[in-house]
Amino acid sequence: MLPFLRRRFVFFLFTYLLSSLMIFFLLRVLPGDPARVIAGGREATAEQVAEIRAALGLNAPLPQQYVAWLGDFLRGDWGETIAFRGAHNRELVLERARNSARLALVALLLSVPLSLALGVIAGLSENKLPDILISLLTLSVVSLPEFVTGLFLINTVALAGGGSPLADALGWWFPASSAVPANASFGEMLPALWLPAAAATLVLLAYISRLTRAGVIEELKREYVRAAALKGIPWRAVIWRHVLRNALLPTITVIAISISWLISGLVVIEFVFGFPGLGGLLITAIERRDLLLAQAIVMVTVTIILFANLFADMAYAALNPRVRLG
Repeated sequence: MLPFLRRRFVFFLFTYLLSSLMIFFLLRVLPGDPARVIAGGREATAEQVAEIRAALGLNAPLPQQYVAWLGDFLRGDWGETIAFRGAHNRELVLERARNSARLALVALLLSVPLSLALGVIAGLSENKLPDILISLLTLSVVSLPEFVTGLFLINTVALAGGGSPLADALGWWFPASSAVPANASFGEMLPALWLPAAAATLVLLAYISRLTRAGVIEELKREYVRAAALKGIPWRAVIWRHVLRNALLPTITVIAISISWLISGLVVIEFVFGFPGLGGLLITAIERRDLLLAQAIVMVTVTIILFANLFADMAYAALNPRVRLG
């Protein structure tokens, strides 16, 4: 197990460094000059812009800028924001990351059990009516863009009813807008999480359920299933103790990727509902040419993605001895 973990950790470090290198240079090629933005835009003089460029270290060679920026990031010094005057990037990004993590947690609690249940039911009834209905439902939902799903939920749930007591209750639990204060507590934010989480759940539903279905169907064709049935072992025990354990192994990786997507790919959903997460903050940073803020957001996202995949590899190896021994 230790050699496997050592290899995965080395791969983690190499990927992290390569990702930081790409983030740094890709954001540097965006049009615009952050020094001129800080100095006041077109009204700034050349002397003011040059002074700010020198203060930010933008006159140094790019490799030197990269090393200085990565060192500052790892030490927790993420600089001051341009887009939000008087705020520090670290506090701002971590606050929004906490909100995105809350949304991702609620979406996972909704999507994973539902997807696994639908996948198992579809796999156990291959090519029968439950399998056909579940396949049609999940594939139809996943084919819709996130903003269409979000607008559909807003119009059918949050704005339904026209002033009835039921509509008033739905309006409190499922508000059309999730534009709550960024520093709100989890309890205060909970009503604003349901609809964005439901939109994310509908996106994830097909991926996890279809993979679970395929795993169940494949395991049901194994020789050990037939042998267990011939020995008189109850069918329910065969399914729960053997089929599901093996069928769900590939699903672990997909769930980890889903965590990555939920943190980094909720930009559209957060924008539709006005949710104060990392997605909206990244759009603001790019629009206002706030390089340090944009780099901090993307680096935090990359860190979460890499740790999620590392955890998935560890969990997969713990459940499947062939991986860690191979």
